[in-house]
Amino acid sequence: MAIEIKAPTFPESVADGTVATWHKKPGDAVKRDELIVDIETDKVVLEVLATADGVLGAIVKNEGDTVLSDEVLGSIGEGSAAAAAPAAAAAPAAAAAPAEAGEDDPVAAPAARKLAEENGINIASVAGTGKGGRVTKEDVVAAVAAKKAAPAAAPAKAAAPAAAAPVFAAGDRIEKRVPMTRVRATVAKRLVEAQSNMAMLTTFNEVDMTEVMALRSKYKDLFEKSHNGVRLGFMSFFVKAATEALKRFPAVNASIDGADIVYHGYADVGVAVSSDRGLVVPVLRNAELMSLAEIEGGIATFGKKARDGKLSMDEMTGGTFTITNGGTFGSMMSTPIVNPPQAAILGMHNILQRPMAINGQVVIRPMMYLALSYDHRLIDGKEAVTFLVTIKNLLEDPARLLLDI
Repeated sequence: MAIEIKAPTFPESVADGTVATWHKKPGDAVKRDELIVDIETDKVVLEVLATADGVLGAIVKNEGDTVLSDEVLGSIGEGSAAAAAPAAAAAPAAAAAPAEAGEDDPVAAPAARKLAEENGINIASVAGTGKGGRVTKEDVVAAVAAKKAAPAAAPAKAAAPAAAAPVFAAGDRIEKRVPMTRVRATVAKRLVEAQSNMAMLTTFNEVDMTEVMALRSKYKDLFEKSHNGVRLGFMSFFVKAATEALKRFPAVNASIDGADIVYHGYADVGVAVSSDRGLVVPVLRNAELMSLAEIEGGIATFGKKARDGKLSMDEMTGGTFTITNGGTFGSMMSTPIVNPPQAAILGMHNILQRPMAINGQVVIRPMMYLALSYDHRLIDGKEAVTFLVTIKNLLEDPARLLLDI
């Protein structure tokens, strides 16, 4: 009895997915919990595993096809690869038999005819194994599997380089067109929607990183030793400062839902992470309750999962506020775009040594520009500016984070 291979159950925020890669072809032996097919959604790539030992049968959804939640992708039948090989070859081998017999319209079950039409199979080319040579649905399934075996057998990673930017030699006057990945297309769509549907403004400030850098330099080795190898970075200070500022300015942590404003009594902070598939934003749940070590450990875990393509749907869903660090790539100034339905996003930038006037003296200080983009429909200018100044003050005097002042 064949076992159906189904797409995962998508959350409400994900309408559908796309079949990215089949790692097996019809007739291949599969083992329970073995990776069979990847489904790409707007957020992550989901892995579909075999639920039983057996042989991969007909593939219903090919690479590039759109699939819905719990939709059938294919099936797993009983047996082994060796036993399945003759079945997969049955259709081509029998193709000449009807022609020799002169049967242009063999007897076939209605379900078999319908399946053959849907898959572009000439019913006359299918050898019937039913009573009196009747073509059954199973015969057509085998024929479909044989037809699709060739394209399905293509190397699983063959399509991956196509999504990467091509490298051209000097003097080349050629062009290469590649389809957008689903993630890239979704990001593009959401960014345009955000700017079209939101009254988005950006306010800027600068922060003196002297105290944070001194604190990190003094305690980073002890911190790493005390927290099982977790390294002390700058992001945890910004997350901690942001969550404290969100407590004081709840509108920045709110969202608009129709004609309602939804205020969140928790801070789920999204941290933008770069990956080969583009920018992804995993979420630190209840970041306001996390220690610096927990924040750094969570971010390190997200970074590794992003590089390995292992981020789960739950880790990518939700978020009430986002922090992005363009300074990692050398950005000095930018205007980040708010991720709807959130109301604001904080942009960090490169730390540069600059001359500053301190108490009437010109001194060199490590300075960073901060940018807060916000939805003016929900957040007033005064509130946005004061929120950003609060983050600046907390970072320039980190003791405030401990003293809650």
